[in-house]
Amino acid sequence: MTLDVDALLTELTLTEKAALTSGSAFWFTAPVDRLGIPSIMVSDGPHGLRAQPGEGDHVGLGGSLPATCFPTASAVASSWNPELLRRIGAALAREARACRLSVILGPGINIKRSPLCGRNFEYFSEDPFLTGELGAGIVDGIQALGVGTSVKHFAANNQETDRLRVDARVDERTLREIYLPAFERIVTGCQPWTVMCAYNKINGTSASENSWLLTTVLRDEWGFRGLVVSDWGAVYHRVPALQAGLDLEMPPNLPRSPARIVAAVESGDLVESVLDDRVRAVLDLVGKGMGVLDLDEEFDRDDHHRLARAAAAESIVLLKNSGPILPLAASTRVAVIGEFARTPRFQGAGSSQVNPTRAENALDELTAVFAQVTFAAGYGIGETVADEELRAEAARAAVDADAVVMFIGLPGADESEGFDRTHLDLPANQLSALAAVAAVNPAVVVVLVNGSAVVLGEVLPHATALVEAWLGGQAAGGAIADVLSGSVNPSGRLAETIPNRLADNSSFLNFPGDSGAVRYGEGVFVGYRGFDATATDVAFPFGFGLSYTTFEFADLVVTLSGSVADGTLAADVAVTVTNTGPVAGAEVVQVYVRDIAASVARPVRELKGFAKVSLAAGESRSVSVTLGQRAFSFWSELLDRWVVEAGRFAVEVGRSSRDLPLVEVVEVAAPSIAAPITAGSTLHEWMADPVALELIREAVAAGQPDPTRDPELVSVIGTMPMSTLAGFSAMSLDHDTLERAVSRWTEQATPR
Repeated sequence: MTLDVDALLTELTLTEKAALTSGSAFWFTAPVDRLGIPSIMVSDGPHGLRAQPGEGDHVGLGGSLPATCFPTASAVASSWNPELLRRIGAALAREARACRLSVILGPGINIKRSPLCGRNFEYFSEDPFLTGELGAGIVDGIQALGVGTSVKHFAANNQETDRLRVDARVDERTLREIYLPAFERIVTGCQPWTVMCAYNKINGTSASENSWLLTTVLRDEWGFRGLVVSDWGAVYHRVPALQAGLDLEMPPNLPRSPARIVAAVESGDLVESVLDDRVRAVLDLVGKGMGVLDLDEEFDRDDHHRLARAAAAESIVLLKNSGPILPLAASTRVAVIGEFARTPRFQGAGSSQVNPTRAENALDELTAVFAQVTFAAGYGIGETVADEELRAEAARAAVDADAVVMFIGLPGADESEGFDRTHLDLPANQLSALAAVAAVNPAVVVVLVNGSAVVLGEVLPHATALVEAWLGGQAAGGAIADVLSGSVNPSGRLAETIPNRLADNSSFLNFPGDSGAVRYGEGVFVGYRGFDATATDVAFPFGFGLSYTTFEFADLVVTLSGSVADGTLAADVAVTVTNTGPVAGAEVVQVYVRDIAASVARPVRELKGFAKVSLAAGESRSVSVTLGQRAFSFWSELLDRWVVEAGRFAVEVGRSSRDLPLVEVVEVAAPSIAAPITAGSTLHEWMADPVALELIREAVAAGQPDPTRDPELVSVIGTMPMSTLAGFSAMSLDHDTLERAVSRWTEQATPR
């Protein structure tokens, strides 16, 4: 089935066109029955479908069909494996097809500006490159099976506090380098069916009405060919939003929005051809989405559960393993402590909450693996005051065990869509129980269950091993058992830095803002970029993760090709990785680029490539990663474009942002990015340009002092514009002479 969009546009009435740019119900587009235009269904689904085939409840949060709950984005990001995301995406598409769902509203690819963001469990990383690669994986996996995606929330949607009104005040360079690249990667590489605009304002203009964002950047620069849909309730003024580039308002504001569009066209305030562009986008989407309407398919629940378990296991990050105590032998007498082991928390709350097809708990899965397992709750979930009886029971259960596996983490009420956290602390009753258990048995393996970063200062002293399990989806319990028993060798690597203190985070002084605005004062120094710039100690750095084996990196070779001038600069990075340990495992080769001397403030290093490689014990393999020109670039607000500055760059390779044993320095040639020389240029800027410097020296009157040859004087007046200096009577360069020098520079700089 297809739609003849051009023909339909000639047949639709103005009223029908306006109606198509709003939905017909909470999860459905509007049909036009007389022309055979059907309604298609959309649904939340970043880590599992939340399809509501009926009307849905008043806010669309309840009564969804059973679906596989895969690990949340914060978990699966730690896999550093885009291919795993493709497999999850394909599974989501199969489930969508089974319920005739046309568009999955995900993935969420906002950057983790602050660890306090209540929705961080739905987002991948603090790093835009990693986010873009993982997001592209899941989008490709879903859309390859004829189901659409909605990449969200576009853009600078990095907090829940006042999220519908807050004005994110962020400079363009920071937008271009941190908050837009993941969207750009997915739009240019995958052409998602839809992009979802955010609730918030960006520099004074709501995302839904931001023509620079929705038209100039998204469509004109990146070539987006799909539909822009609002976040649910993000349209505040329908006609301005439509003019800015917003195609579809959801949920429908009926009859108000269509009526306002009709009135605007009839009054001449809205050109009908603009409305036609929006209707065309809707019809294109419906034409693609209607392919699922007549399907009669099912999905394999068992197969998808197995995938969820494998994904959860690959997402687990081993942070500490003294001894090593892990993996535990099957004969180990294990005391399992913590209510989270029996009452699992495996997903976040809010619009992403899935009705799982089943749910494993870690206690049952560990009991099935180890010869002897005892259990004590240790604490109550959602409580903060220590229960002395529960704590004493936990100590008794732990005292005679060979090893204690203790589950601690964040209750669901601590992190959710709709609000931000105010601290990074674990509940006091859980920490008290941990201390009591460790006092009687030091062989404690701590398993963390949380959707976003927590401080670990009161955990690490009591943990012989520390396992970050995140919110691992419906099969998290089995995945944890697989890793602790050694049937799966952990290969997760942190996609976000774990700080020692909340105050160490670069956004601390500017989050969540006040008076309706939040200032992104840290600029590009987000996440590890900020920690590295200030040389701040962290609990665990970005990219960190241990294994049950060891790896060695050697033989780094970096080969440059192409040129900056024609946009073809590339670097082929090759390195040999060897599994030097006793068991098979997987390592993530991380490639960072550092601009050794830049004219603007740049991060110490930035992730620009990675590859995950699985190796048998003793096996070596050459791993190659290709970096494009963007890997060496920064956004110049002076020139309003991406630029590469000539000079030396360090290509650093290793296993985390702070463990980079191999470094090769390369010299990159590039055209000058200096601003044109004018009368308003400073003396320093004139002296930095060879032509301009020679012109100054020629222009200085005979016998007059040359300021460029007096270092002490230059240190004082070097930052002054030449037009200011020309007005000083003591200077040997007057305004007329300066104007002639500028004209001569322009003549020599203009290409012939």
